[in-house]
Amino acid sequence: MNIEKSEVWITGIGLVSSLGEGLDTHWQQLTAGNIPAPSVDTEDQAPYSVHPIVDYDLATQIPKRSDQRQMGPWQQLGTYAAGLALDDAGIAHNPDLLAATNMIVAAGGGERDIEVDSAIMDALDTSDNPAALLNASLMSELRPTLFLAQLSNLMAGNISIVHGVTDSSRTFMGEEMAGVSAIETAAAQIQNGQGEVFLVGGAYIAERADMTMLMALGDALWKGDHASVWSRAKRDGGMIMGSAGVFLVLESRQHAEARGVKPYARLNKVVSDRCNRRAGAAHKVAETLLEQVSEQLPEGPLAVLSGCCGVQPQLSEERAFLESLSERGISPAIRGATTLFGNTMEAQFPFNVALASLAISRGAFFDPFDNSGIEQPFSDNPERVLISTWGHWRGESLALIDTPDAPLRGED
Repeated sequence: MNIEKSEVWITGIGLVSSLGEGLDTHWQQLTAGNIPAPSVDTEDQAPYSVHPIVDYDLATQIPKRSDQRQMGPWQQLGTYAAGLALDDAGIAHNPDLLAATNMIVAAGGGERDIEVDSAIMDALDTSDNPAALLNASLMSELRPTLFLAQLSNLMAGNISIVHGVTDSSRTFMGEEMAGVSAIETAAAQIQNGQGEVFLVGGAYIAERADMTMLMALGDALWKGDHASVWSRAKRDGGMIMGSAGVFLVLESRQHAEARGVKPYARLNKVVSDRCNRRAGAAHKVAETLLEQVSEQLPEGPLAVLSGCCGVQPQLSEERAFLESLSERGISPAIRGATTLFGNTMEAQFPFNVALASLAISRGAFFDPFDNSGIEQPFSDNPERVLISTWGHWRGESLALIDTPDAPLRGED
C-alpha cells in the first residue's frame, strides 16, 4: 500500500556565527565575488585557533536579566538562535502555534564552571587527603542544582521558558551526529504525520577552555595559524573549532500552506549510518548512503556543502568520496564550510542545512571558500544542494536540500 508522505519545508532559520548574525549578513560575505575572510582568534586558546562568536545583542531574544543569568554562553547562544528562527517563521509570540511546536535540540555535555573546576584542581595538588576533598567538592561545589548550565537538556528548557515552545521536547547528544539525528528524526515525524512543525538545532562555543582541552587530549586539533580545511591534509590534519548557534523551523507542506508561509527550501532526504572507521570504512558507508539519494541527483553540475572536520584520515576519505561523484556523471562544486566557520560540532549539520536553504532561496551558490582548486565555481541556479557530514570520530550522513517545486522521484 502506498502511503503519501508529507513534504518537509524549511520555513524559519536562526543563524549566528563567527561571521555575523542573520541570513543577509552571511549571504553578503559568501557571495562577494572573492574568497571570504574568516574571523579567527589565534591567541585565546593558543596554540589552537578558534572562530569566535560575533557580538550579538542578547536582550533582543532573551529580554529578562534573570533568564540571561541562569544560562552559560552556550545556552544563551542556542536560545538566542532559536528565537531568531521562530521570528523568521512567524511563530514567535503566537501562543497557539508555539503550543503546537515540537522541539529537538542537539546538545553537547553542558557547560562547566571553569573557575570552580580550576580551584578544585589547585586545591587537590596541596591537599593531604585529596580523595576526601574531591568527594566534599562534588557535594558542595559541583552539584547541577548549583550550576544548572551543566545539564545538557536545559537548553531545551530555557527555549521553552523564554520563547514559549511547549509541545514535545527532546535533547540528542553525540557531537556532529546529534545534529544529524535531530533533523533526521524531526523530518521522519513530519513525513509520517506524527507532527506538523518542529524547532530543531543546536549551538557550540569554541572559546570554551574545557572543550579545547578535551579535543587537544584526543589530538584532534589543528595547531598554529588558520588554514583551509583541504590544505590540512598536507600535514596530519586537525580541527579548528567554531562558534555558532543554528535553529531551523521544519514544517509540513500542508501546515505551512495553511498559514500562508513560503519556504526557503525543502528537506528532501536525510540518511545516516556509522562504522568502525577502519581504513576505507567510512567511504564505503558514504557510498551506501549515496545510493539512497541517487535517484534525486541530476547529472551535470551539483552544489555540494561539506562539513569536513579536518581530522585525518576522514579528511582525505571524504574528499575522495565527494570527488568520486564525477564517476556518476556529476560535476560537484564542493564547499568546505569548516574553512570559514570551523567545526561547530552539534550545530554543524543544522548549519549546513541553513546555508543550503539560503543558497536555494536566493537562487545562487556561494563563491569558493579557498583557493585550493578543489572548490570550483558554480554559476547555475542551485535547485539541489547535497550535504555531506562526517563526524570527527564516528558517524556519516548525506542530505539533499532542494527547491519546493522540484519533482520527487522514486518515492513509494
